[in-house]
Amino acid sequence: MLNINRHLEKRERAGSPIRVGLVGAGQMGQAFAAQIGHMRGMRLAAVCDLDPTRAADALIAAGWSREQIADLDAKPSPDTDAPVVTRDAERLTEWPLDVVVEATGDPDAGARVALAAIEAGLHVVMLNAEADATVGPWLAVQATRRGVVYTGSAGDEPGAAKELYDFCDALGFEVLVAGKGKNNPLDHAATPQTVHAEALRRGMNPKMLAAFVDGTKTMVEMTCLANATGLVPDIPGMHGVEANLDTVLKKLCLVAEGGVLGRYGVVEYVRGLAPGVFVVFRTDHPVTLTTLRYVRLGDGPNFLLYRPYHLTSLETPLSVARAVIYGEPTIAPLGAPVAETVAVAKRDLRPGERLDGLGGTTVYGLCIEAAHAQRERMLPIGLAVPGTRVVRPVGKGEVLTYSDVEWVGDEPLIVKLRRQQDQHFGLAPSQEAMHS
Repeated sequence: MLNINRHLEKRERAGSPIRVGLVGAGQMGQAFAAQIGHMRGMRLAAVCDLDPTRAADALIAAGWSREQIADLDAKPSPDTDAPVVTRDAERLTEWPLDVVVEATGDPDAGARVALAAIEAGLHVVMLNAEADATVGPWLAVQATRRGVVYTGSAGDEPGAAKELYDFCDALGFEVLVAGKGKNNPLDHAATPQTVHAEALRRGMNPKMLAAFVDGTKTMVEMTCLANATGLVPDIPGMHGVEANLDTVLKKLCLVAEGGVLGRYGVVEYVRGLAPGVFVVFRTDHPVTLTTLRYVRLGDGPNFLLYRPYHLTSLETPLSVARAVIYGEPTIAPLGAPVAETVAVAKRDLRPGERLDGLGGTTVYGLCIEAAHAQRERMLPIGLAVPGTRVVRPVGKGEVLTYSDVEWVGDEPLIVKLRRQQDQHFGLAPSQEAMHS
């Protein structure tokens, strides 16, 4: 991110700020909007939310007055400097923008917004790891074809961990493990009902908090990191060891070295290092080892880099700037997915039941190697959209497959995009497995 501040200053002085559209004015979107209001060389120009009042609140947080805000559905002149609000995300592409930030947290909505923005020739910054983990590789292909940037966000844990990974990789170190600390206790059975009181206390959506506590969010985030680095989960669900800065290197090493890992080159999460991100790396050059010991990074042979914070959507404007100024993503899939977050039943599911999505009462996510998921035709968690119907009995703790579900009525866009992604990378499950 070096010198981005200078580039933004130049745009401010030239009167050509980066024009940003935001979709989703919830907790993350509001914080993103407020941060833009403090910055030079960038303006929040349009906000979409199902609640127009909340959309307007985001613009006000970004420094606009309520009197300045126009309704895009009323078709204001695109020559005006007034910011706009709308309920229709695809209408944002009609407004003069440079970048669209997707912050709904809904996989299908996120895929729809990202695709519309890419097709309109706009850069896309995803504050929607759920959509990225499901169809990010295909969206990245579409963005490259259109000549725009598709990226995850700085400040989100995958993006923050990717910065450490790139630092080590560029220096020629061997990255052994990359990952995050887990903030919340792990309870695969968590539902919006069981976390409701805590969600109210923290000012969170209960369904969102349930997705954190049941582990889905961690699994999705590590899937995004895996697909952007080529690292894979060591075992289904990863190990999730409990450790601190003094003990983590003793645990995140090979079994033969006294740790828990069956191999290196993996993504992982650690209970006890929250809220930061980390990388474990190794070097065998004696001069480099001497230097690392001299700067008190440890005795080796493995070393830890730990960033003890991630500022979530407050850092997202940096990804916006990087996309526009440098034409580069902060974090994006490298190609075909190497990891997948698949859907696991939270309880016994009966034929005819409808799934209720991430953070609901029916399924949670498990991060596994993509090749394994493909062989077993496991259902990606992002395709378990609300309303998906169960067609066969699935026991508690079992991974759902494509054969266990069907999509009723109009097939969700994310399902169609996932089919295209699998076909593009030669990974498509049988057509019977993706029926509507």
